[in-house]
Amino acid sequence: MSKTTTHIAVIRLSAMGDVAMTVPVIRAVVAQHPELHLTIVSRPFFAPFFEGISKVSFFAVDVHGRHKGFRGLLRLYTDLRRIEIDAVADLHNVLRSKVVRTLFALSGQRVAFTDKGRADKKALTRAVNKVFQPVRSMFERHTDTFERLGYAVDLAQPFFPPPAELEAATLAVSGAKEDLRWIGIAPFAQYESKVYPLDLMEQVMAQLASTSKYKIFLFGGGAEEVAQLTALAADYANVVVVAGKLRLPQELQLISQLDVMLSMDSGNSHIAAMLGVPLVTLWGATHPYTGFKPFEQPMENCLVSDRERYPLLPTSVYGNKIVAGYEEAMRTIAPETVVSRIRTIIS
Repeated sequence: MSKTTTHIAVIRLSAMGDVAMTVPVIRAVVAQHPELHLTIVSRPFFAPFFEGISKVSFFAVDVHGRHKGFRGLLRLYTDLRRIEIDAVADLHNVLRSKVVRTLFALSGQRVAFTDKGRADKKALTRAVNKVFQPVRSMFERHTDTFERLGYAVDLAQPFFPPPAELEAATLAVSGAKEDLRWIGIAPFAQYESKVYPLDLMEQVMAQLASTSKYKIFLFGGGAEEVAQLTALAADYANVVVVAGKLRLPQELQLISQLDVMLSMDSGNSHIAAMLGVPLVTLWGATHPYTGFKPFEQPMENCLVSDRERYPLLPTSVYGNKIVAGYEEAMRTIAPETVVSRIRTIIS
């Protein structure tokens, strides 16, 4: 690497949606600072997110082997030192990344980390004295991290890659696009409080599948989700279950070709957004004000549960808190509203 190039290690180990949220920031950083080279330090599964981005390399962390435990973190630090890191941008800010960045700081390298804004998020989600206003997005917080290293980043004019060419294995599942409009549906999330009721989702899918102009792809993972999606798709010739049939790089190809994606507040929403795909998101216990609104997606495409009926919303940043009486909050989002928003985007 040239001596005129500054090499920054960018740490974000998990989870899928959080790693996907770093991609628009990474694109902006290298586009606006040609003197930089970034190495993304993350789990190997996420490497396809960063393929094709100029001046970006990927370092796969072996969290279950070589880099496991405290000794593993020492090895990770040593491994990164070997590739001549000049500075560290810690976009994760958890114990593992704190150890690694501290070791770099002690050896004289510049380090900066993302402030997750926990106090603001707590004020937004608490039941008493709730402050219902948007907090700074994670994208803005990540740009703050690079600015503390001396590299200002402007996200006002983002760049998105063109739709990917579908390889043979992807086409075997998707078929040719021809004159159809392609709609992706990702109906699941990590926590139940973020999942639109399946009977209502079936109504959404039925309305969309009623026209032969649309082809619908169902995304998910794991045997249970595949079984549920297979049952949903059984009666529709223009509905295809993608879950379990494609590897991540192939899923990214397919998502890039969608005309619109319907997703929960989940990793799939951030994957679609990082690819510049129009997106409708459904929000239950969480809310786009928490800083996790998908990148460059307008608020009118974020369909939220009724706060007049459920005034404590949002009750959680991640959806992992259960509030009695709020189990049915997402039923206040009518299937007709979802379908209308999707059709508006397509038209």
